[in-house]
Amino acid sequence: MNTGTTRDDLSAVETILPVSRETGERLEAYVALIRKWNKADNLVGSSTLDTIWQRHIADSAQLVALFPESRRWLDLGSGGGLPAIVVAILLAGQKGAAVHLVESNRRKCAFLRQAIRTTGAPATVHEGRVEAVLADWQAPVDMVSARAFAPLSRLLDLAAPVMTLGVPGAFHKGQDFVREIAETPQSWGCDLVKHDSRLGAGGVILEVRNLRRQSEDSPQAAERSP
Repeated sequence: MNTGTTRDDLSAVETILPVSRETGERLEAYVALIRKWNKADNLVGSSTLDTIWQRHIADSAQLVALFPESRRWLDLGSGGGLPAIVVAILLAGQKGAAVHLVESNRRKCAFLRQAIRTTGAPATVHEGRVEAVLADWQAPVDMVSARAFAPLSRLLDLAAPVMTLGVPGAFHKGQDFVREIAETPQSWGCDLVKHDSRLGAGGVILEVRNLRRQSEDSPQAAERSP
């Protein structure tokens, strides 16, 4: 848990992982875009704008710190680009970096494309519902992500076309993550690892590996801590 940072600026991200000057400028440009577009498009809760660096940017940056070997990401229900745009900015310049954002809202897709142009992030927007986009997904992926999009059971259903092929997932969850795990149907089996958020407040990142379908009477996969 981070308790030493009170300023809400780029330093919040630097408590998670090192940030170069160029990367910092890209993150600042992205935050400026969120502030500009937010009133009309509700990209983040207006009450969180004063703590946007810690609440959203640093929180998203945790994925790169946790999974430094992952270069190719598939983000579901990307909304305003959290965590996907942050991940893409942090990976910019690294060989093979590619972040795919799936979003159905046309206005938010317009914002995401603007954010990609402004920051030079290695990212692509796929406009449409997750079910439709993933139905014929072909691009190679190292990790699936989602933040504030859907309950865990729904995420597994949506991500199944990719994750059942062996691709792991990393999902931001709040304090009710235990309930979401309990509500996951026993028809899904997986290996689950809980990573406590470095920002505290009871948040976690659930790492899901080896997603597989199994019979209804099979025991549900047990939670495992790292």
